[in-house]
This record gives sequence, C-alpha cells and structure tokens, in this order.
Amino acid sequence: MNDSTKTGAIRESLDPLAPLVDDYPNEKVGRSRLVLADCFEWLARVPENTLHAVVTDPPYGVKEYESEQLEKRENGHGGIWRIPPSFDGSTRSPLPRFTALNAKERSVLVAYFTRWSELVTHALRPGGHVFIASNSFLSNIVFSALADGGLEFRGELIRLVRTLRGGNRPKNAEEEFPGVCSTIRGAYEPWGIFRKPLPSGMKVSDCLLEYQTGGLRRGVNGAHQFTDVIVSERTPRREREIADHPSLKPQSLLRQLVYMALPLGVGIIADPFMGSGSTVAAGEAMGLACIGVERYQPYYEMALDAAPKLAALPTKGFSFYDELEDL
Repeated sequence: MNDSTKTGAIRESLDPLAPLVDDYPNEKVGRSRLVLADCFEWLARVPENTLHAVVTDPPYGVKEYESEQLEKRENGHGGIWRIPPSFDGSTRSPLPRFTALNAKERSVLVAYFTRWSELVTHALRPGGHVFIASNSFLSNIVFSALADGGLEFRGELIRLVRTLRGGNRPKNAEEEFPGVCSTIRGAYEPWGIFRKPLPSGMKVSDCLLEYQTGGLRRGVNGAHQFTDVIVSERTPRREREIADHPSLKPQSLLRQLVYMALPLGVGIIADPFMGSGSTVAAGEAMGLACIGVERYQPYYEMALDAAPKLAALPTKGFSFYDELEDL
C-alpha cells in the first residue's frame, strides 16, 4: 500500500461518508454530509451494498419541485401548489395538489419511483430498510412502483396527525352548498416500510452479523417493539422558523425513524430528497451518520444553515420518547 492509498484509507476510517460525496459540492455537518446533486445520478454512483438505511420524504407528485412550479408558488400563482387562504387568523403554508395529476403524469410517477427503487436497491446493503413518506392519494401507486423496482414491501407506518387541508367546502360554492365537503379531512400520513431482500437462505440474524442490517431497532435498552402507528404533532413553529420548507417533518417524528432504521445503532442513513436537512438533523441529534442529497440549490443552502440548528433543539416527542430525556 503506497502513501496515498494509506492516506485515503485513514481518511475513510475517520469519515466513512467521504467516499460517497464523489466530486459533488458538499459540506460536513457534524458526523454527517450534505451533498448538492441529483439523487438519481448520485445513487447510480454509490457502490453496491453501501447504505444501511434510507429515511426520506420525496416529491410525491414529482413535478411540484420543478423550477417552474416553485417559481409559481413563490409568486403566489399556485400552479400545482394550492395557496390556501388564511384560516382563524393563521396563514397556512402552500401544499401540492396531488389530485391535479392526470393519467400521463401518474404513469410518469410510476416510472420515476420504479427507477428510484432500482437504484436504492443497488446502493443498500442486503436487509437495509427504507422509510418513505407518502400521502393517502398516491401511496398505493408509489408503494407498488417501489416493489416493482426491487424493494420488499414490509408494511406501513401510520403517522397520526391532523393538518389543515383542502376540501372543506366546494371551491367557489361554499355558501351555495354549506353542508358539503369535497373530501374527508386528512388525519394520518402513511410511511411505506421497505427492505432490500435478504440473500437466499440468509436469516435476519445472519444478515445482522454480516451487514448490520435486516431488522429494526427496538426501543431503549431493547425494552419494547415499535408499533406501526405513531401519534405525532404538526411541525412546531420553532422548527418552521428555522427551516421554511413546505413539507418539513417534525424532529419528534424523524428522530424516532432514524433510531429505528439502524438495528444495531451503526451505519449510514441516506436521505436522497434532503430538502431542508431535517432527516440529517434528526440523525445528528441521535448520534448517527447521515448523508443528505438535494438537487435544488436554495434548499441545499437552507439545509446547511438549518440542519445544525434543528439538531440542537431539545424535543419531547411521542411514543418511545417517554423513555428519553430531551433528545
């Protein structure tokens, strides 16, 4: 081994994420890394059997984060984004209108997540888990596409959370039909749980020994098994003031997911749709190494500022947080 090879090996042992940033612009945040890149291109470069887990909240409708649609949202014109009116004195954040997708756009969605699943399956270690946020309109389409791409469907985690959504009254006919709503009010958010299949003949215990993957982490000191329902909060104002992102998830939720995703508490968690860096922040708060990838430069820059601030927040959440102090 020559001197340069030795130096590279030492650097990799000190920072296991360094080989994953390639030549992309990136910044280190604690033990984690933020990368400015298209996640499809980035995943294609990740060596096979590298990542231990993925925790992510993708652009469900694919096109809502295109530059044209983001510009419309910023200008208050909407596009695919619904710009809701103020309600009870509160200004509500824009939300994508998933029902605005037509048949062609839904077929694009299927192709998009099938290909993404293929790339993730390649990059994950056998037995590595994927936690992926979705919504009641599109989860059946997205989850089927992920299974078609090679990931093994392992169930759903239901986040119970009541948010202010559309459909309260028929649009522009509120007074004419006061007793009618166009949809029922949303009170949950489905997260798909997937796993890269174990090699033929390999048991979970074998996978844990060889790859540190295959199962999910139990609660503190192994005391209890997580359930597939988490009573959640809406993202607190103090977190939204740090990261002004339209789909920001609360730290009290994300810290549970990243904790659960690594069965032995070691390994690399990736968020290929990083957004404001909230998953990376959750990993940092829990003492875990994450790599976040974001293609949209304003969000990447937001994450550079927001991730360490979100990670530093104490939060008293739900579920197993009753056993933890201000994580």
